[in-house]
Amino acid sequence: MDALRELLALVGASKGMVLLVSEEELSRWPAAAVHVMKQQNLLIKARPAASVVCPGCEQECVMPVHTLTHKARGPESFVVCDKRDDINRVAVSIRMLEQWQILGASIAELLAGLLGLRRPDAGDTSTGRWEVGMLRGAKHSSHVVLLAEGQLTLSLAGHSIALSDILVLEGSDFKLDKRALIRLVDKPAAGAGDVESAAQRRARLKKRVQAEKNKGTKAFLKTVAAEEGFNVSRLKQLLKPKPTHTKKLGQSVY
Repeated sequence: MDALRELLALVGASKGMVLLVSEEELSRWPAAAVHVMKQQNLLIKARPAASVVCPGCEQECVMPVHTLTHKARGPESFVVCDKRDDINRVAVSIRMLEQWQILGASIAELLAGLLGLRRPDAGDTSTGRWEVGMLRGAKHSSHVVLLAEGQLTLSLAGHSIALSDILVLEGSDFKLDKRALIRLVDKPAAGAGDVESAAQRRARLKKRVQAEKNKGTKAFLKTVAAEEGFNVSRLKQLLKPKPTHTKKLGQSVY
């Protein structure tokens, strides 16, 4: 089993929704791979599950978990069966309750590190869209965006590539085919650009500029412009809202 491919597939199918995986399920994954993914925060410890599949019989009902603390034995968890007369309280192991959260943002952080990029302000991640950063090739530059749209893909320079095709886990190291991404950057597709709208881009740039201001960065515009791969004049142009106009008596009023 390729644990990394399994994890990427789960996040891709989640489309930005909160994703939890149980310790019991992880026990079926290769232990070494799980250990590395926990170290890299691809798997983050979450609160114990509030409900489980009851192990009391073959019906496998999903039941709420109750926990009581015994003075000598410590906390004990169980479910109370209300489906059968011959079953009452069913013990539940701690292992069944342990669960881990998988975040697309953590994968984006990993990619940014492997590419040597600085991630911009994350913004809303519930839509299954995570900014990775600005990747520069020999001729062009492009935003790299991680998207969960049934599968995890990277969008850059008008291209889309499955993340599982270029990211692998070898031993304790994650390896990303950076050369393949740079080749895409230097050969932008017609109408190249990611799915970020003009309004989204303006909002993101404003947040980045404000973040640098708050940090006390003197050349805040220059800093953000350098991250984006263009000059300060272009940044100012992008930050300026588009003029609105309304038609009045056959004329446009700006």
